[in-house]
Amino acid sequence: MPELPDISSYIVALKRQIVGERIERIQVRSPFLVRTVSPELDCLVGEAVVDLSRIGKRIVWHFVDERFLVFHLMIAGRFHWKKADARPTGKNDLAAFGFQDGTLLLTEASQKKRASLHLVVGAAALAQFDRGGIDPLACSLDEFRSALQRENHTLKRSLADPRLLSGIGNAYSDEILFAAKLSPVMLTGRIGADEIERLYLATQAVLSDWTERLNREAAEQFPEKVTAFRPEMAVHGRFGKACPVCGTIIQRIRHAENESNYCPRCQTGGKLLADRSLSRLLKDDWPRSIDDL
Repeated sequence: MPELPDISSYIVALKRQIVGERIERIQVRSPFLVRTVSPELDCLVGEAVVDLSRIGKRIVWHFVDERFLVFHLMIAGRFHWKKADARPTGKNDLAAFGFQDGTLLLTEASQKKRASLHLVVGAAALAQFDRGGIDPLACSLDEFRSALQRENHTLKRSLADPRLLSGIGNAYSDEILFAAKLSPVMLTGRIGADEIERLYLATQAVLSDWTERLNREAAEQFPEKVTAFRPEMAVHGRFGKACPVCGTIIQRIRHAENESNYCPRCQTGGKLLADRSLSRLLKDDWPRSIDDL
């Protein structure tokens, strides 16, 4: 799922392409995409995009009279900038927004159509999409501590909870925890003051670095290949590969449709975390440490 750095890069690229430009046509191919009925999307044809903003992992297009298009790309939704006469004809094409100089194509490479689009009117209607999480790049250490310890969950879950922190998901939470040298399953109720500060600094450093890196690329070229698996990442998506710091093999634990990638030497003191499926299957044969492995 595109997270804060990815969403930021989309906004950088889209501001260059569509802010100040009028929508000449809107074509929607998926009946699952548009989640609002009134007003209809066609009311925006001929209207100029005034501004763009982010609410968590959502991208908001601003129009006059407090009208807002709210996109949530979910896991597999992506934007693509095409030539002006492009049409949504592929099996993954959800919608197309035509402008004078190009067409913005919205796709979703998944059988589960989860991406959504809302057209709402008024600041109050827009505010319903704010899950309440604080901005991890703008908050103070005290605000970060308060949000993190509001509920007692694992660090991984808390970092990715939009009610606590805005814009962080599965990928960057892995990178943040690796940078902070903390276990993804440590409970927020047991974390110490020094560890909270370390996590806060790692959160700001990782998100700032990736946001600046992706924004630089987006300023030059539209981000056509937004992915949660980047070769420059330290642990996310690198199961079975060597840790860039100590050389230990990166491990993973799976939960629902997500997984956590971590270095057992750098983050868990050499302990292998129990994978819900494999550890139950292997039982006593499950290795407890990297030495056992």
